[in-house]
Amino acid sequence: MFIDSARFSASSGKGGQGCASFRREKFVVQGGPDGGDGGKGGDVYFVVDSNTDTLSFYKGKKVFKADKGQPGMGRQKTGKSGEHLILTVPPGTQIIDDNTNEVLYDLLKDGEKFLFIEGGKGGLGNVHFKNSRNQRPTYFQPGLPGITKNIRLELKLIADVGLVGYPNVGKSTLISVTSNATPEIANYEFTTLTPKLGVVNVGDYSSFVMADIPGIIDGASEGKGLGLEFLKHIERTKTLLFTIDVANHRAMIDQYNVLKEELVKFSQELSQRDFAIVLSKIDAYYGEDLQKDIEEFLKALNLQASKSNEYKFDTNLPYFVQDLIFEKKDSSKPYFVLPISSLDKTNINPLKYALYTMLGK
Repeated sequence: MFIDSARFSASSGKGGQGCASFRREKFVVQGGPDGGDGGKGGDVYFVVDSNTDTLSFYKGKKVFKADKGQPGMGRQKTGKSGEHLILTVPPGTQIIDDNTNEVLYDLLKDGEKFLFIEGGKGGLGNVHFKNSRNQRPTYFQPGLPGITKNIRLELKLIADVGLVGYPNVGKSTLISVTSNATPEIANYEFTTLTPKLGVVNVGDYSSFVMADIPGIIDGASEGKGLGLEFLKHIERTKTLLFTIDVANHRAMIDQYNVLKEELVKFSQELSQRDFAIVLSKIDAYYGEDLQKDIEEFLKALNLQASKSNEYKFDTNLPYFVQDLIFEKKDSSKPYFVLPISSLDKTNINPLKYALYTMLGK
């Protein structure tokens, strides 16, 4: 089950109390103090593990505690320290103070381990309190209490490319034919109910990560549909790939404008991310003239069809790609606009190489 948020309290362990004890030896009537110190309370650590991609372990759990330290013992023996609490999370997890909403940590690196809350210090045994006035002290210290923090975990998946589009426009099929992802694919809206990640291989030794999220609909920023809830999972992506359905009853430019508008409402920063556009399902087009419709879409974006073909696109239909040899990259324009068919694989391999180049890999 994919869970991308959790709320609970995390507590370090209480320190063990010190010991009040005296030496008991043959022929020694009144031995001196020998009470040992209490053990230290267990710490709370977070560990980042790329082998997990969900926070489902924390579902339904409200309290996590490290073990307390054990009391000190005679003969100046220190009590056993409490066992540490290790909390494992996937890369991309934010730790947020649930009381103030402050982001405390943003965990991105696999294998990262850090101390979140230190356990309470063990109390001192009576051996520490012997002095010239008191040769047999009975006083010892209690251990210091552990610390409790109310926190919220928020997972934002890490990917290079994030797919953005209406429901049922072919995003799941696209990620399935370009990567190792195996999403559910069906001809109805909201087939994708949770985000999916896929590794796209480009050649033998190169790759990038693509993310698919539930489709966005009109009014997503007001809570309609499922897409807005998961838009946070493409906040970390380097580039966005708008997926426009040429076989949809909506005009291509209308689909694009609504998607852009919803992104702006969600995050101004995200809406300004580098982007490209694919025109999907060209195999299912039922209009009169697909070439003319694509040309009109390009014109609505103030773009002209390209003539250069460095990525070896199928040239039966118009396309656009920024010419970075003679011109500086323009982030206000899509890096490319490319007609594709995931069903018959038209332009799928060139798409992978174009995205790889766009990412600067």
